[in-house]
Amino acid sequence: MSDIPARPVLLTGASGALGRVLVPALAAAGWTLRLTDLAPFPDALPPGTSFTRADLADGVAMLRLAEGCGAILHFGGVSVERPFEEIVGPNLRGLYHIYEAARREKARVIFASSNHSVGFHERGTTIDADDPFLPDGYYGLSKAYGELMGRLYWMKHGVESVLIRIGSSLPEPTTARMLASYLSYDDLIRFAIRAVMAETVGVSVVWGASANQAMTWWRADDRGRIGWTPEDSADGFAGRLAGRVSNDPVEERYVGGAFCRIDYTREDPPA
Repeated sequence: MSDIPARPVLLTGASGALGRVLVPALAAAGWTLRLTDLAPFPDALPPGTSFTRADLADGVAMLRLAEGCGAILHFGGVSVERPFEEIVGPNLRGLYHIYEAARREKARVIFASSNHSVGFHERGTTIDADDPFLPDGYYGLSKAYGELMGRLYWMKHGVESVLIRIGSSLPEPTTARMLASYLSYDDLIRFAIRAVMAETVGVSVVWGASANQAMTWWRADDRGRIGWTPEDSADGFAGRLAGRVSNDPVEERYVGGAFCRIDYTREDPPA
């Protein structure tokens, strides 16, 4: 079975850290990619790619970019915790434009969700992908909204979605927390390929973490539906990172880490 999509794939957030990982890998695999971001693309464009600078808030631009595409890898938007007014445009309204484009083109959406949609779950517990959202800020809230948008468009319009709750995707883990949350770049690339190429996905939620032995927070998900199994691990960094913690009780208590501490005003943690 070919791993080259029959129709072009739109990648939003192409100029971001993860977009710049995906672009060369997917282009090298023979994919036809349409890239977009509000920021200019900083690298040389590989063969088979084109770049259009556009704002997610521009619904007409998103419709035009998605024309003829079979999948949308939606990695665009604000990617850190920010005030609500900075989140609402790109992460809420922009996501609506992506799903409207997907509906018109009958395209599948691969949505870069986040562990911060469940960030206030405690580290001492394990949760499944269908357990309640507990976002740790406006950014995490926008990711929960995005996952619900995916469910709405599946139920109402038959738009398929793969929703990956990315943990910590970096060249290598840098803190003890990442011994659990780390997602290698190669595992991310393999995920993107399977999420686009899987035959039928409905709405699938996948924990975005490599095969880390310290992964005791996240349990059942829908990875089997898309045929993805992570191959890398943070385990080789355990000796160096085991003591690299913040000593902040809020940050160390919850899955979302430092995002939970931002603007945190409770005097006592909830029971």
